[in-house]
Amino acid sequence: MSAESLGTEHFDRLWGDEDDPWGLESSWYEDRKRAVVLAALPDPRYRRAFEPGCAGGALSVLLAPRCDELVATDVAEEAVDRARTRLDEHPHVRVERAAVPHEVPDGPFDLVVVSELAYYFGSEDRAALWDAVRERLEPGGTLLAVHWIREAPEYPVTGDAVHDELARLDGLARIAEHREADFRLDVLTRTPPAARSVAQRVGLR
Repeated sequence: MSAESLGTEHFDRLWGDEDDPWGLESSWYEDRKRAVVLAALPDPRYRRAFEPGCAGGALSVLLAPRCDELVATDVAEEAVDRARTRLDEHPHVRVERAAVPHEVPDGPFDLVVVSELAYYFGSEDRAALWDAVRERLEPGGTLLAVHWIREAPEYPVTGDAVHDELARLDGLARIAEHREADFRLDVLTRTPPAARSVAQRVGLR
C-alpha cells in the first residue's frame, strides 16, 4: 500500500474511463449498503448535513429527504455534474467540487457521512480530515463512516485501519457499529455532551 493520498487525477480518470465506477448505480451490494447506512442514522432528521466524496449522488439523493440542508462535495468534475443533475429537484442540496480534506465547507453540521472515502488518504490527510470533521461537527452531532474492508492494495490504508483509527480519536464516542465480510460501519457522536443511544434520544430508558 502507498502512504500517499490518491490524487484528483485518479478520480478524474476513473470517471472518464467508466460510466459507473465501483458499480454505484448498478449493484445490489451498493443498494443494500445504502439501506444499511440510512437505517443506522440515529435521528430521523438533520438540520445541516455534509457528505464529502458524494460521487454521482446515489447516497445523497437518499439523504436529502432527511435533511433540511445537505452539502455534498466531490473532487471529480464528472461526479459533481452527475450529482447536480440527480439532485436538481432538491433546492436544499448544494453540490460543490472540492478536494477534502483541504477544501471543507464551513460548519456547523449535525451530520457528516464519510462513505468509502477515508482509505484514499495517506495518514496526514486522514488526520486533517478527522480534524476538519470534529471542528465542524456540532456537540452531539453524528458522524457516520462506512468503508469496504476487503483487500484493496491500491489504497493507502485498509478500511479496517480507518475504523480502528476512528475509535481512538478524542472527542468522538461510538454509539453503533456494524461489520460484515465486505464492509464496516460506525456511528459516532461528538462529545461532550455524553453520547446517547437511539432509545435514549426518543425518551426510552
